[in-house]
Amino acid sequence: MTFMKTLLAATAVAALAFSAPAHAETKRIALVVKALGIGFFEAANKGAQEAARELGDVEIIYTGPTGTTAEGQIEVINALIAQKVDAIAISANDQDALVPALKKAMDRGITVISWDSGVAPEGRQLHLNPSSNPLIGNMIIKLAADHLPEGGDVAVLSASATATNQNIWIEEMNKVKDSYKGINVVATVYGDDLADKSYREAQGLMQTYPDLKAIIAPTSVGIVAAAQAVTDAGKVGKVNVTGLGLPSEMAGHIKSGASKSFAIWNPIDLGYAATMLSYNLATGKAEAKPGAQIPMGRMGTLTLDGTNTGAMADPFVYDSSNIDAFKDIF
Repeated sequence: MTFMKTLLAATAVAALAFSAPAHAETKRIALVVKALGIGFFEAANKGAQEAARELGDVEIIYTGPTGTTAEGQIEVINALIAQKVDAIAISANDQDALVPALKKAMDRGITVISWDSGVAPEGRQLHLNPSSNPLIGNMIIKLAADHLPEGGDVAVLSASATATNQNIWIEEMNKVKDSYKGINVVATVYGDDLADKSYREAQGLMQTYPDLKAIIAPTSVGIVAAAQAVTDAGKVGKVNVTGLGLPSEMAGHIKSGASKSFAIWNPIDLGYAATMLSYNLATGKAEAKPGAQIPMGRMGTLTLDGTNTGAMADPFVYDSSNIDAFKDIF
């Protein structure tokens, strides 16, 4: 009798063990960057690691070539295919050259997304843009208006007259400028992304428009040159320089007051969002298709357009409250 009870108990335990769900396997997500040793991408890795800790069953493989070449990234992709990773999230050095290798990865069941710098649609399941043209256009005029409660004259210092992205951002800015009280855009000039020419153009704006209150430079070269021109003209506190720039290059101008704030995408958020998207696709919790809304954790959801591309968020604003935390990162 005792033997039979023991046998029945053992059988019940075995059946329970057989029916119990297996512990979830760790998903290996490769964050492939343009090149190793770049502060922007190292910051993205911090965000990816944050997402991995939050998810619990994710291992991040942070990798990339030593130089910013497509050939180097293709070697990395092939090595990841051999390792049978679950997902590849890549910031591409070439949108077309990587397609064959990434198609091979997808054929092997590996989830592939691009982020920051995109891959042609046939080489990935979705692309994560840091922001969108309308969001950037609105942000650059808002940064000026935020410090001009009564309005005033502002001017734009762009890169070149043929710079597609700059022109689109300025066009989007002009669409919404009238929604900001009293803001009057008096001119757009071009520094051709040359520091000396941008400096001279900023000087010219201040001379031509003595009541100028802000210079908006949606270019990392132009914003630094304009801030220096304002400083040298003794107009810190009178003319505010804003736009798109890098914390490492703008920290001194934030501290001097030549710039009250500026924006650029936050690479930590980018790495975090790319990891969350990769995980949700790799685990089958989401599908990349036009119109889909895919969760990105604390970054909300990504809405995909007809090419399976979506924008993460507004550009991130840097000012005196946070510049020290980012100036040594990128």
